[in-house]
Amino acid sequence: MSSDAGHVVVVGGGLAGLSAAIACADAGHQVTLFEGRPRLGGATWSFERNGLVFDNGQHVFLRCCTAYRGFLSRLGTQDSAPLQCRLAIPVLRPDARGGEAQVAWIRRDRLPAPAHLAGSLARYRHLDWGERARVGKAVLALRRLNLDDPGLDRETFGSFLARHGQSPRAIERLWDLITLPTVNLHASEASLTLGAKVFRTGLLDRADAADLGWSRVPLDALHVDPAAALLRRLGGSIRLRARVDAIDVESGPGRRVATGIVVGGEHFWADAVVVAVPHGAAAALLPEGGFVDPARLGQLGVSPIVDVHVVYDRKVTDYGIAACVDTPVQHFFDKTAASGRDPSEGQVLAVSISGADAEHGERPEALIGRYTGALRALLPRARSAVVVDAVVSREHEATFRGTPGTARLRPGPESGFERLYLAGAWTDTGWPATMEGAVRSGVRAARHALRALGTTRPPVGLDQGAVA
Repeated sequence: MSSDAGHVVVVGGGLAGLSAAIACADAGHQVTLFEGRPRLGGATWSFERNGLVFDNGQHVFLRCCTAYRGFLSRLGTQDSAPLQCRLAIPVLRPDARGGEAQVAWIRRDRLPAPAHLAGSLARYRHLDWGERARVGKAVLALRRLNLDDPGLDRETFGSFLARHGQSPRAIERLWDLITLPTVNLHASEASLTLGAKVFRTGLLDRADAADLGWSRVPLDALHVDPAAALLRRLGGSIRLRARVDAIDVESGPGRRVATGIVVGGEHFWADAVVVAVPHGAAAALLPEGGFVDPARLGQLGVSPIVDVHVVYDRKVTDYGIAACVDTPVQHFFDKTAASGRDPSEGQVLAVSISGADAEHGERPEALIGRYTGALRALLPRARSAVVVDAVVSREHEATFRGTPGTARLRPGPESGFERLYLAGAWTDTGWPATMEGAVRSGVRAARHALRALGTTRPPVGLDQGAVA
């Protein structure tokens, strides 16, 4: 670290804060990260129960998530979250007679986009022939959209789909399979801005963009521990249980400059500050008079995610991942290896429930009963298996609520104060509130801070084109 290195304070230890901190430390600056909770990871973290490790939720990414993949590469953990060679997701529907679930696949072939999905769509048995044929009409309409058009944010994705020939059943059994886990809302609520971004960038503009990846190890092992270790190797420091109370700002003729933070009455000086906390916390923390109106941030709202983790005494499915229709189960994942359970002793499935407004307030016993029952209806082998353990995890503020009108509420990295920058998946990244959006926001905020400090060296090992 050079003698003229600046001191950057990062507030918040989620993916946005960790990526910002590492980017600034990579550029040679002293970094101190403050996290109010006793752990890092934000909305991506792990916990232990009865000798097994569970993630708070199942997080996936796509080949098009270049900033996030660059972050994993910088941490050296990319091999722990491999991508599929080619997109392939089974979609299960319970059999009305109680037999094996009916299966259709969403998979790509070697044709260029968007024809790479045509064969899969033609065989998609959960829709009738007319519904399958009309999907092409909506695809063509999506490809004609200008994703930068602010008018897209005045309409729901669901209403756009309906205007272009999609039946309620087609939206539920096909379009929501992608919309729900990415926007964390049903298409009927989600902004067209976000729905169009997901399908254009993830599925329709490039054939390989939607090849799917997810962690084969606990999220703490993928993100948290490696990021903390790297930051410390780069000379940075981490303060947990250190809730920031205020940001110090000095005012002078024609300028207002962030000079540090206050934690428990103690002032910490900084040359630059990056605020990377959820939007509700940011609204309470940011000084008055900047670009960000706290009331506007409050209008972003929240959308929860709930996960039900089920430990069986035997193997109940051969699928590593599956999407589901006509059942409470939206998606499930085989987490046996990541949890640490010996496969010879059973299997661990995680059921992920996005847009979980109703489920978030329910008792764990009710959720466990409903979702283990739904898994039995989908997976015949689960009917004779014993549920050894089950646990519910919840993220009430998992994402902002990406309804029409929210695009204008999402600020960029500039706060309106010199040397004070914003990061978080809720900021204006152009993406929904995903891991990709969080990392993009962190690296972008770091680049602004570095420019303010006179540093031109780019962050190491992160996708530069995506976050400029």
